[in-house]
Amino acid sequence: MASPRPPARLAPSLLSADFGHLARDVHRAEAAGADAFHLDVMDGDFVPNISFGPGLVRAVRAETDLPLDIHLMIQRPVRHLEAFARAGGTTLVFHREAVDDPFEAVRAIRALGCAVGVAIKPETPVARIAPIVAELDELMVMSVHPGFSGQRFLPEALPKLEEARRLLDARRPTAELAIDGGINVETASAAARAGATFFVCGQSVFGQGDVAANLSALRQAVRREEGR
Repeated sequence: MASPRPPARLAPSLLSADFGHLARDVHRAEAAGADAFHLDVMDGDFVPNISFGPGLVRAVRAETDLPLDIHLMIQRPVRHLEAFARAGGTTLVFHREAVDDPFEAVRAIRALGCAVGVAIKPETPVARIAPIVAELDELMVMSVHPGFSGQRFLPEALPKLEEARRLLDARRPTAELAIDGGINVETASAAARAGATFFVCGQSVFGQGDVAANLSALRQAVRREEGR
């Protein structure tokens, strides 16, 4: 009998936090019930923006024991895996588009003792990750074009989520199905209906208002769909 899907989890994206008061924002989100933190690593090559490296991951790890979801939006990610694992990453998520041999990346992440994630851009079909889906702990569907925070949710991500959900249910039901980009109360609800279990939420948590109230609203929206 197949294992059940994992329960829904919310992962505030620290790219949307106040870097001048990063520890404060981490503590506020953790106290408000965040399940994990999402860290976007960008190299200016795979995506046009540049964000941060292992040093910031290490600084966040010093402030929290929650899982750290490290989204590697970088070319040749395998060469940097060890640095992010040593910095405190829990799940290392590489982009399918950035590697020629995804099994090499999977083996390297497993050897470091981290959970394995793979992400796909909006234009990448779910079929590209089908050969490795049984090896994954997380499959991340991008609902924006990677590289910048605050973008609008792309509705074409929803049928991709549904397809990914069917694939995971058949081959890896315990893996997280993550959605990343433009997540707010409305889009989180739609993504939950489509089968998502891991919600990366940036501006909807840190952009304005109270962090605790924002996370509570997101949690309620997801739980309503879980109960259906």
